[in-house]
Amino acid sequence: MIDRRLILAGLLTGLAGCAANASRPATGRAIDTAWSDFEPPYVLFPGDELDIALPSAPELNRSVTVGPDGRISMPLIGHVSAADLSLHELETRVSQSLVPHLVRPAVEITLRRAAPSKVWIDGQVRTPGGYDLPGEAITVYQALLLAGGASVGARAGKAVLVRRGSDGQPMVRTLDLRAPAGNAPRARRGDIIFVPRNTVGEIGAYMTQVRDALPVGFSYALNGRWN
Repeated sequence: MIDRRLILAGLLTGLAGCAANASRPATGRAIDTAWSDFEPPYVLFPGDELDIALPSAPELNRSVTVGPDGRISMPLIGHVSAADLSLHELETRVSQSLVPHLVRPAVEITLRRAAPSKVWIDGQVRTPGGYDLPGEAITVYQALLLAGGASVGARAGKAVLVRRGSDGQPMVRTLDLRAPAGNAPRARRGDIIFVPRNTVGEIGAYMTQVRDALPVGFSYALNGRWN
């Protein structure tokens, strides 16, 4: 189970990144803070398993796993950062690194198996923690049920969703998760769902109370981006 303090640290980072807009008055069902529903292309994540093929040097072909530090290891070039890159971007990076060693360093990389997609659920829920998303697409409301749903005293109508935006920066919005809704957004890898006890306007005070418990220098980033 993920340490609750790390979940809170991630949420604090996301809220801090959007603090300038978070005070806008609520209008309608949700507050959008620099929000976009655009879904960026898949990027690699620690735990992803890759098949790497070099047609001009088949002896270098191998299967690798993106490590916890976001890197893979290759002969001749050692460690290569892979997390947050698309397959094409990683192919280019590996190929360029092999230029001093091979005449035709063409590289073909395929995703053999993706690491589990996790979401983090905290606040007034029955079982806070990190949860693997199932293979089929589910909504944020259904993701909340992975943690047993909202607990007594929760303001599920003012739940907070923090998500990595297309530019790698956090986006934050409020959602009504009191009941399943056809327009609830689909849960994505790395989402943080926070259910407050009171209103969204009081979340800042709540985060201030736990600030001292957060790990010193904790960063919700991998290679400068959200993980």
